[in-house]
Amino acid sequence: MKLNGMGRRIWLVVMSVLIGAAYGMLIRFGNQISPESRAFWVMTLGFVLFLPFAIGFITVYVIERRQPQPVWMWLLLSWVAVTLAILGTVAVLWEGVICAVMLAPIGWVAGMAGGAVAGAWIQWRRSRGGMRLPMACVMILPLLVSSVEQQILASREVRTVESVIDIQAPVEVVWKQIARVPRIDCAELPPSWGHTIGFPNPVEATLSHEGVGGVRQATFEGGVLFVETIDVWEPQRRLGFSIHADAHQIPQTTLDEHVTVGGQFFDVLHGEYFLEPLPKGGTRLHLFSRHRVSTDFNWYAHLWTDAVMRDLQGRILVVVRDRSQRAPPHS
Repeated sequence: MKLNGMGRRIWLVVMSVLIGAAYGMLIRFGNQISPESRAFWVMTLGFVLFLPFAIGFITVYVIERRQPQPVWMWLLLSWVAVTLAILGTVAVLWEGVICAVMLAPIGWVAGMAGGAVAGAWIQWRRSRGGMRLPMACVMILPLLVSSVEQQILASREVRTVESVIDIQAPVEVVWKQIARVPRIDCAELPPSWGHTIGFPNPVEATLSHEGVGGVRQATFEGGVLFVETIDVWEPQRRLGFSIHADAHQIPQTTLDEHVTVGGQFFDVLHGEYFLEPLPKGGTRLHLFSRHRVSTDFNWYAHLWTDAVMRDLQGRILVVVRDRSQRAPPHS
């Protein structure tokens, strides 16, 4: 059946988007069948930046060489193709929602850049009477970058995040709420974008004994457990602890392998509460944490890890504030 003008345009749009998304899915599938191959490593600049670029490039190339499109269509089709590829990896359980959300912003920008480059290149070649385009180079670019970047870009960065809250309660009351944290009801926790995308809620923190050397066990939903060894104990002033999370004990259904605490790419190292008395009898409570980020793109990854830690710390401080302000003055 011969398509009319509108039908042909719709078919070209659908075909270009599906081809671009399918290419992205195919490259991601390479990691599933050959996870040890550097060319298919997921936590690389080749995957998070150059693969979306190639998806956008291929999408626009397919349609533009057949039918010229306005610039806004280059950007739109590239965005749709990248989004479809990301959603596809989640649908087939190759990626978790957390990783998909973190990849999306940089993937969209890179994808639209790729689409714009392809469209501009084809228009330039068309004006000169030729349409040759090194498509093979673009298609293998993510694999080439992933293969070599580990030797150049791999890095380890330790980040510190601070959260602060003012509490209308004296320091002695607040101290009792942080040394041990009785079980937290979900209703006590404020809404959280971090929890919405898959990070588990805090549950409770027990303490073996007071003083340096005491062990806190901080439990989170989904079987996540942090073993926290006290290394700073200044009653009503400072409480610090080193943190160990056994990545092997965290169920794979709780956190995506690429964001597992204690894993290859991310770990939480140390936490500390600092209580500051306020002039009118209240307390300013500071919560610091140090975490490790180990990727080829820490300049982007740390934006997410900082935000996640700040979101989690802020929720914990709200629980401490509300419990402290409800506690009897001399409890």
